[in-house]
Amino acid sequence: MDIAKGLTSSLKRPQINIKKEHIFLVIILAAASFLLLFNLGNQYLWQDEAQTALISKTVLTRGLPFGYDGKNFFSQIRGAEYGRNYIWRWQGWFPFYLLAAFFKLFGINTFTARLPFALFGIATILLMYYFSKSLFQNKRAAMTATALLALSTPFLILAKQCRYYSPAIFFSLLGLYSYLNVLQQKRYSSLIFVGALTLLFHSNYTSFGILLFSILVHYSLFYIRQLKILWLCLSAIAINLPWIVWFSGMKYDVTHRGSIFHLNIGPFKDSIWYYITRIEKHMFPAYLVLIALAVAIFNFKRIKNSFLENIQVWKNLALLIIFCIANILMLALVTDYAFFRYIGVLIPAVCTIVAGILVSLMKINFTAGIALVVLLVFSHSFADYIYEISHDYDGPIEGIVKYLNQYGTKDDTVAITYGDLPLKFYTDMRVVGGLTGEDCSLAAWAKWVILRKHSICPMDMATRECLIKTVPWDAFEMVTLDYPDTPFENREDPDQHYYRTVRNEDRVVIYRRIK
Repeated sequence: MDIAKGLTSSLKRPQINIKKEHIFLVIILAAASFLLLFNLGNQYLWQDEAQTALISKTVLTRGLPFGYDGKNFFSQIRGAEYGRNYIWRWQGWFPFYLLAAFFKLFGINTFTARLPFALFGIATILLMYYFSKSLFQNKRAAMTATALLALSTPFLILAKQCRYYSPAIFFSLLGLYSYLNVLQQKRYSSLIFVGALTLLFHSNYTSFGILLFSILVHYSLFYIRQLKILWLCLSAIAINLPWIVWFSGMKYDVTHRGSIFHLNIGPFKDSIWYYITRIEKHMFPAYLVLIALAVAIFNFKRIKNSFLENIQVWKNLALLIIFCIANILMLALVTDYAFFRYIGVLIPAVCTIVAGILVSLMKINFTAGIALVVLLVFSHSFADYIYEISHDYDGPIEGIVKYLNQYGTKDDTVAITYGDLPLKFYTDMRVVGGLTGEDCSLAAWAKWVILRKHSICPMDMATRECLIKTVPWDAFEMVTLDYPDTPFENREDPDQHYYRTVRNEDRVVIYRRIK
């Protein structure tokens, strides 16, 4: 009788575990959907987001992504992003076609502009669970990693930007996951692996190169005899070779030296330091390492008996470590400027590593481990993020757009020092200035002139100087709007992101032609 009860009990346990797993996923995806979709269209698109939206609109009208729609130019580097025919090749085309499809289905507006990218963010959180479970072979570690990602403020900010960030993060994670599945000889894993690499290439070709390099290094260290991995990587390169050749021929004739694959030795050390400090501040705080070391020293036997004693887990973790190091070094080497968004693809990888540490600590003291999870979440402005999505936000672009649409017409010309792309998205006016490199003498006939308070770079400073010299100022009157003239509507960088309307800033000024 006891044996029968024992067999019945053992048969029921997996069903209970599966049920708990599904309940967890439903809860975490519901929370992620709220965090990424609620109030999604409240804040107006800022400069970079508007560029993606504008180029996506040309896909609807012309079938290909262009940097010019016949009325306005969409460059931010004086036309370096396209050639004579204006076909866009600064970034991969997948985000443009993705957004064009959503514009076609749901209309052109702010909410729709961010929707597909937010959905990719939600999909990344779901994928994170299965990836981390495969990597750790431990459900608690998978749940912890998934929760950390879903509640990561930097990830949430990036994931709902109308930009390539969330597709690049998703396909990078899918590439890592499918690579592990290929090693385990799972069905369809080879096809998914090549597909993930290809879609990553067309989302962000730099991320494609770094992921491919990371996988090949890991393969060379641990699985050199499995030639299938090498052939799959070569297949991904062969499929995208025509595009690789086409992109590599683009000249970065304004802010970069030579071709797209130039080496940037100058600020290399500064960029490395920037990326390391941003990871420490927003993903992997130093105090967590110190706590983990202290606990490991005093509780070595209990740590040793955790899931981390599995040699396969350490091989899998090595993949993430290689991936993180490769991103830091290669991004520092090939880019002139270091931005947090460039290392956005590392957020899931770092969350996975952190989860491994936390779950090991939970084995010793569960309450202390959970307390650390809460500390990690709320130390990264999570409470501010909740305030942001639950309140109205007013930025300079919103004020300018509302005023121009109320008092202007589609035949008007607007001259502006910075922030031209959102105006081109939200109005039907001819907009000159910004960072396009256009002849600013056109501003002499403009009906509206906007000199933003803050200068972003030498290009918009040059535009400012040109407008000051060109515009007949005695023909204009000054109008002050009750909106803060912050440098950006809002940025994706967590160090520069506004979680609420800025109050202690000068108001936006527009000059209106009166004669």
